[in-house]
Amino acid sequence: MPSARFLSRPPRRVPSARSRLPRLVPSARFPSRLPRAGLRWKISAAIAVVSALVALALSLVVHNAARVSMINSTRDVQDERVQSALRIYETTGRLVFYARIDDPDLPKELKAYAAKGQRATYVDDSGSSPTVWAETPAADGRVLSLKTGFTDRYSVLVDLDQALVAGSLAVVLGGTAIGVLIGGRMSRRLGKAAVAARKVADGDTEVRVREAIGGRRVRDETDELARAVDAMADALQLRLEAERRVTADIAHELRTPVTGLVTAAELLPPGRPSELVRDRVHALRTLVEDVLEVARLDGAAEQADLQEVTLGEFVRRRVRVLAPDATVTVAEEAVVPTDPRRLERILGNLLANAARHGGGAVEVVVDGPYLRVRDHGPGFPADLLREGPLRFRTGSAARSGGGHGLGLTIATGQARVLGARLTFRNAPEEDGGGAVAQLLLPR
Repeated sequence: MPSARFLSRPPRRVPSARSRLPRLVPSARFPSRLPRAGLRWKISAAIAVVSALVALALSLVVHNAARVSMINSTRDVQDERVQSALRIYETTGRLVFYARIDDPDLPKELKAYAAKGQRATYVDDSGSSPTVWAETPAADGRVLSLKTGFTDRYSVLVDLDQALVAGSLAVVLGGTAIGVLIGGRMSRRLGKAAVAARKVADGDTEVRVREAIGGRRVRDETDELARAVDAMADALQLRLEAERRVTADIAHELRTPVTGLVTAAELLPPGRPSELVRDRVHALRTLVEDVLEVARLDGAAEQADLQEVTLGEFVRRRVRVLAPDATVTVAEEAVVPTDPRRLERILGNLLANAARHGGGAVEVVVDGPYLRVRDHGPGFPADLLREGPLRFRTGSAARSGGGHGLGLTIATGQARVLGARLTFRNAPEEDGGGAVAQLLLPR
């Protein structure tokens, strides 16, 4: 009788498992806080997804390998049992191991092998758990078969699946935790770099990004970025310092001949031509003095001579002299430590800017440490609101009048020396419009 080894190889269907310089860049361009959670959770999500895919792939491989191994072992045992049952049946005529002769439920695949006189085994997956069949032709031409459920070993496979699921969850959670730690550390370093860069942009020449993020301990791409930003800040600082020195030197060299021109203009005989010359000479002298002041403020060497000042009373007296037509309102009086000379310079420049470029009545409001100067003209141009005042930029054509754009630049620089904050905005159209300059003094 042929005993071809189809018993464990022919049609086996084993499915898968169920299955202090000038501001380099206006700080308004920087967000007040870097969105740190985004980077942290993106890295964590990426690690979690990769961990889940790896764990799933390994679990499927282990599950299928264990299932195939168990089924093959059961088929070998079933084949040995069917051979033993055949020997006992042919010797004694008794059926053992719950064997059956010409079982009507025998799968058609096994019937085909039996018709060829071959012994074979077969796995039926149609039920809740696999059933392993084995058949062998008997000497009398009949077919002896056995079937055994895979229930016991299938429960072991279920336990294995549960262990794989638990292990996979542990891997995913562990990978996510590592991702949170790595992403959080990188996010904190980038946050420190952003804070340091913002300080550099605000003019703090002592801050360096690499020192702020601890670049001496860790060398990575963040450290390289910090080096590049520091190098850029150093180069820009040198260029600004060179520009400041050139501006100061030019203004200083012009100061002596302009002084001579002023003296000579005073000696001219009375008349309209002499008045025009004196007017232009005085304008030139004012321009030279403003340029020198801007150069001194850019050098970040100016120091304020602080005194206790009653702000409302101080503003009333100065506005009465600087702009008699302006109205003064004191909503709340406050005593502030400030330099009266520099504060008067700021107030005078704001009033002059409102009178020269604005329109309508000029209003001055004191509200505690806040000092607001408002006109009712076309308002500040968009680029000034976006980037702040820049020297020799006079604004849009809608704001009538001349000027060199130094008034607001000097006011901003003097506010920085006082430790105050000078901001610019436009009043709403429904409220009458106009430009609003607000100075916040430290208490």
